[in-house]
Amino acid sequence: MVDGSFASFGIVPAAGCSRRMGRPKLLMRWRDGTVIDAVLNAWRASRVDQVVVVVRPEDQALAAHCQRPGVHVLVPSESPAEMKISVQLAIAHLQERCQPSDTDAWLLAPADLPELSARLIDHVLAGYQPSAPRIVVPRVRDRRGHPVLFPWLLANELDQLGSDEGVSVLVKRHAPAEVDWQDDRMFADIDTPEDYRRLSGS
Repeated sequence: MVDGSFASFGIVPAAGCSRRMGRPKLLMRWRDGTVIDAVLNAWRASRVDQVVVVVRPEDQALAAHCQRPGVHVLVPSESPAEMKISVQLAIAHLQERCQPSDTDAWLLAPADLPELSARLIDHVLAGYQPSAPRIVVPRVRDRRGHPVLFPWLLANELDQLGSDEGVSVLVKRHAPAEVDWQDDRMFADIDTPEDYRRLSGS
């Protein structure tokens, strides 16, 4: 637990198909490992208590690669059609396994952010006050990024979202607390070969 006051859980949706990349982007080389290595290393080095990665059942190579201490790999029987479903599956898994309290927190960030850092994750955690639980969002100048922290009490609202509503609707409904951050590398997601070449220097 962070300072013994609340438990925190990192959720990493990794069930995308990398259509724009044209090949599995999370297993592409990144520095001395892969993209997903960089992401999971950041989560594991942070102060979150547990990390859940959601992987498509047909993506056995990624599921095997994600296996490591401190990370639970969740492989549903059917591929999640969208990120919201991956998050719902992770929340249900944590609810059953850990029985979090309403003042605990779950943090969400896409799996294709190789510049995600443990320092940023911990900075977001430090901005959370369990006595007055609010969503916490990091901000660089006037732009918001990830990870986004949600009080556990908002987990039930996920199942109430409409079919055309994503997790971001929760941020719109509930005025978040913003924590300033200076490094805009948190926006460096990898969607296309051009993104990869630009960010990796390849």
